[in-house]
Amino acid sequence: MIEVHNLVKRFGKQTVLNGVEFEVREGETVALLGPSGTGKSVLLKTIIGLIKPDQGTVYIDGKDVCKLNRKELSELRSRIGYVFQNGALFDSMDVFENVRLGITDQDKYTDLPYVRERIAEVIRLVNLPADTIDKFPAQLSGGMRKRVGIARAIAGSPKYLLYDEPTSGLDPVNADIIDGLVQRLDHELGVTSVMVTHDVRGAFRVADRLALLSEGKIVMQGTPQEFLESKNEKVREFLERDFDNPSFAA
Repeated sequence: MIEVHNLVKRFGKQTVLNGVEFEVREGETVALLGPSGTGKSVLLKTIIGLIKPDQGTVYIDGKDVCKLNRKELSELRSRIGYVFQNGALFDSMDVFENVRLGITDQDKYTDLPYVRERIAEVIRLVNLPADTIDKFPAQLSGGMRKRVGIARAIAGSPKYLLYDEPTSGLDPVNADIIDGLVQRLDHELGVTSVMVTHDVRGAFRVADRLALLSEGKIVMQGTPQEFLESKNEKVREFLERDFDNPSFAA
């Protein structure tokens, strides 16, 4: 379980997160919504300990992330797969070596037979051809690079998956493919997931619950149906901007 309490983060004079309260229950997928620039990615990186908050606490499985030492934080991160917004693949490495970086257990990382088997498995899980492992990122389409990034995130068999805008920059067809992949992996792998996105339609397809971040705070967290029925002004404004007719997602 992920619990965030009274989280505050400032960059200079700008307050990006201003008392955020947020939770992700065991085994569910939560979509973190909000317009670009509202701090969604900052919240995700604070959860994993890449950014230190100015105030507040983040608990993962009862451990206060902000108080962990380097060894404890490294151990925690070994159970968390992170899908970066732009894939963050290393151009100088082929897909095999890029995905191998996701195997956080050192003994497994150096066990080449295990590595070959595991990488073949995760490449299959993300619906890529087996020969993709021999290619370099420059040889892949945008959608394929996204899927390689997901393959790397799941290579270490994580308990948690954090997605930072997994469909950004993709056309609607490829965005639908990634959304379907996220949904299928959550069910097949039994992971707990947080997906940062500004794509409301995708969030309604994928998530068990939604959370809307606005002006540094979570203004609502609930099921897609609860969002559709909400009278909260910020929720209505956000949904109506993205849906011609919000009720279609019910």
